[in-house]
Amino acid sequence: MVEHVLAPRVLAAPLHRHSREDEYTFVLDGTLGVIEDGVEITATVGDLVSKPRGRWHTFWNAGDDTLRVLEIISPGGLEKLFRRLGEPGGEYDPETLTPIAAAYGCELDFEGTMPLVEKHGLVF
Repeated sequence: MVEHVLAPRVLAAPLHRHSREDEYTFVLDGTLGVIEDGVEITATVGDLVSKPRGRWHTFWNAGDDTLRVLEIISPGGLEKLFRRLGEPGGEYDPETLTPIAAAYGCELDFEGTMPLVEKHGLVF
């Protein structure tokens, strides 16, 4: 489990899918925007959003206040990717991030991400 805190209109990650893990997001504070397998939803405090393995998804702060969520990813292992991306000096772009994510069973879709960023005025 990991807690994410996002400022207003911040995208958490590019559109992606993982082959090994199921992901659940529990909203603690704020408004969560989610794309899950092509369906866009909004969740608020107390909502739990399921993002099963193998399905394209991402999430963002869809409100004007800070968003706090609890991410539950099972089985474990994907946290190693998060640690790697958080290491000092980690400046990533689509070219460098794609093979790193692939090593952890993740695919990224930057082409699908950019229309979402534009539609909602997100920072990414």
